[in-house]
Amino acid sequence: IERKYLISMPEAAFLAEGDRWEITQTYLKAEDGNRRVREVRSAGGTKYIYTAKQRVSALTCREEEREIDRKTYLRLLDEARPDSVPVCKIRYRIPHAGYLLEIDVYPFWQTAAVLEVELTSEQDTPLLPPQIHILREVTGEALYKNTNIARFLREHPGEPLPL
Repeated sequence: IERKYLISMPEAAFLAEGDRWEITQTYLKAEDGNRRVREVRSAGGTKYIYTAKQRVSALTCREEEREIDRKTYLRLLDEARPDSVPVCKIRYRIPHAGYLLEIDVYPFWQTAAVLEVELTSEQDTPLLPPQIHILREVTGEALYKNTNIARFLREHPGEPLPL
């Protein structure tokens, strides 16, 4: 269960309070739901993650996620969706008031980022720090789902995602 917000780009000092992950995520062909693989580079090294998601509601999805080895990751890249490109982003993971804030910074934006917050229920409202300036909630907006960002970037190379 998560909410997603379009936010103004936070100050670098605030982002530095959390873990920094460099992520390349590739969407794979799927008959139902979506599948992806990620290469995640952090101070702790590089890991590879496979995820399969099944949407339950606008806020909730079932998710199977597991770490895989590099060989499996490279093999799965052969199943990449032809209508998409890999999405590259930097994710900052910042704990705040019992929540984990995940701020995704994309190379095509200089002034905005996306904040995801995992919740305990669909009715939960996260407490956000004053350093976060919300432009609007985008939880239900299809364009801000990473699978659609991957399609947008394929169809509009070099263009920023509309704000």
